[in-house]
Amino acid sequence: METIEIEPIGVVTGAGGELTRQDWSRVQSEVRLRPEFADALLGLADYSHVIVIGWLGQVPVELRERRQAYPAGNNRLPLQGALSLRGGARPNPVSITVCRLLAIESAVLLLEGLDLVDGTPVLDVKPYIAFYDSVTEATIPRWASG
Repeated sequence: METIEIEPIGVVTGAGGELTRQDWSRVQSEVRLRPEFADALLGLADYSHVIVIGWLGQVPVELRERRQAYPAGNNRLPLQGALSLRGGARPNPVSITVCRLLAIESAVLLLEGLDLVDGTPVLDVKPYIAFYDSVTEATIPRWASG
């Protein structure tokens, strides 16, 4: 199998270090890109939301090896495979989050709703485009809807 090497383009700051927070919707934080990526942000300020791809390096190895778990640790919910859950306990702890873009200052993105703690490496940033990124007829399991 091919080995993949990925170099972070930036890091999260300003969010704090609370890994157990449940509601990130109002949290404001920054993604500080490496200075050489400042010119790559041209045009991004015209979007209201962005997709941030991060690396959850603080997830312990034993959780990365876990193949099944109860959603949110609640054993009243059905046991699920790691790839059927959204948390960081997965083989490659990659995070993908849609969040509000509040401003861009040089190579710094000010965001709201990013669910990543301080020091999280950022692998990529993309504009959120509703007609590409939203699937209106998507469904979820009954247990996840309430």
